[in-house]
Amino acid sequence: ESGAFCPDGENLTSLERFMLHYLQNLFQALDVSSLTDAVLRVAAVFLCLTVHETCHGLAAYALGDPTAKREHRLSLNPLHHIDWVGLACMLVLGFGWAKPVPVDMRYFKKPKQGMALTALAGPVSNFVLALLALLCARLVYHQYGALWDFIFDLLLTTAYLSVGLGLFNLIPISPLDGSKVLFVFLPDSAYEKLMRYEKYGMIALLILVWLGVGDNVLNTAIYNVYAAMINFV
Repeated sequence: ESGAFCPDGENLTSLERFMLHYLQNLFQALDVSSLTDAVLRVAAVFLCLTVHETCHGLAAYALGDPTAKREHRLSLNPLHHIDWVGLACMLVLGFGWAKPVPVDMRYFKKPKQGMALTALAGPVSNFVLALLALLCARLVYHQYGALWDFIFDLLLTTAYLSVGLGLFNLIPISPLDGSKVLFVFLPDSAYEKLMRYEKYGMIALLILVWLGVGDNVLNTAIYNVYAAMINFV
């Protein structure tokens, strides 16, 4: 039978001693650095995806399509854009996605060109975000303290992931943004056929990512663009 609480543990039951020992071991096993890295990565992913998708919607709206505005997608609230499965994949696998911004190309005066510009807005916004993040990182570089260190690391993480997201989306495989830019040069009949089967491209893309096709090329490109941006700012 358990007695009153005693600091030395003499009156703890076997189960209570086991639970206390388990909690002590769990606390000791916590890697604060890993937790901080995870928080940084999640925050950076949220920011990169939110800016990317919002800019798709803003570009479409500027070209005459109010669909994204009607669906409340012209927002910097990440909850309006995050696909939780896609977010988990991006954190674990380095490849993920957000909720696609709804676009109705019938509102565009030139549908194919409008879709290409709307698609291009996403990657371009990521490159701009990366430059701004690196510029801010340079400004806070000489600040001292735990908070400033966290902000500095967050800015660098955001910049690197934003470059990666921008370059990845420029790959001309449907449904990535690069495919819509490439498709603008196709005849209307071929364009409409490819757009109709766009959803099947995601399956092919997942297979390519799973097989690691092009990983070295993409990683090298990300590193080179990131390094060039650091030198620029």
